[in-house]
Amino acid sequence: MITEFYKNKVNRLFLILAGFFITNALIAEFVGVKIFSLEKTLGFTPFNWELFGVDGLGFNLTAGVVLWPVVFVMTDIINEYFGERGVKMLSYMAIGLIIYAFMMVYFSIWLVPNDWWQNESGMLGGNAGIKDMDLAFKKIFGQGLWIIIGSLFAFLVGQIVDVFTFHRIKQRTGEGKIWLRATGSTLVSQFIDSFVVLIIAFYIGADWPLVQVIAIGLVNYCYKFIVAIIMTPAIYLAHNVIDNYLGHELSTQLKDEALAQ
Repeated sequence: MITEFYKNKVNRLFLILAGFFITNALIAEFVGVKIFSLEKTLGFTPFNWELFGVDGLGFNLTAGVVLWPVVFVMTDIINEYFGERGVKMLSYMAIGLIIYAFMMVYFSIWLVPNDWWQNESGMLGGNAGIKDMDLAFKKIFGQGLWIIIGSLFAFLVGQIVDVFTFHRIKQRTGEGKIWLRATGSTLVSQFIDSFVVLIIAFYIGADWPLVQVIAIGLVNYCYKFIVAIIMTPAIYLAHNVIDNYLGHELSTQLKDEALAQ
């Protein structure tokens, strides 16, 4: 029985997509604590924009944004072949696993460190310049509660909006125009995601001025908009790979069942 399950192409496809989807979502949460300069990373002079009286704006982004566009592209692919129920099940599972992961991280932070581990010279040879390993561990992994709540809530809302928009566009346009339903749904959901996370994490959680939150949210969405457009060819590539793997008949059947949901 188990062997038959793994031999089924549809089951194997769902397991692969689910694993990639959840892994990207989980990694994005943990690397999101790092803020990087997109301009400097690409070798450009950082922008210095001003919006609504807030100056010094540029593409200073969390490292998590590198992975979140991949998550939303995966959402559209899963949506295409496994429908609304497939996306929602994986979204709820991802949120549950992220919460579990953070609980384990906070438990690890609570553990009393070994004395020699506190000083990096006991393990790293004294070359890294880290004088308090436990403090470094807490700073990297101990994200603020409001940031975690904001990120998870934004992810859930974004997924629901993505699913809804995707199917509404497909119902109107039919099987064609993959770029419109995939990229269009991502642009809508990412817009909401960009502001929800900032409002919860920083407007509510850190008392930032609302105008500052809106200005930063617009800059972040500008990046996500560009990336969503750039990644459109990847969606077509994924469709071709999956269609070839499943075969035309099985692929069409899956898409029809997903749309019927």
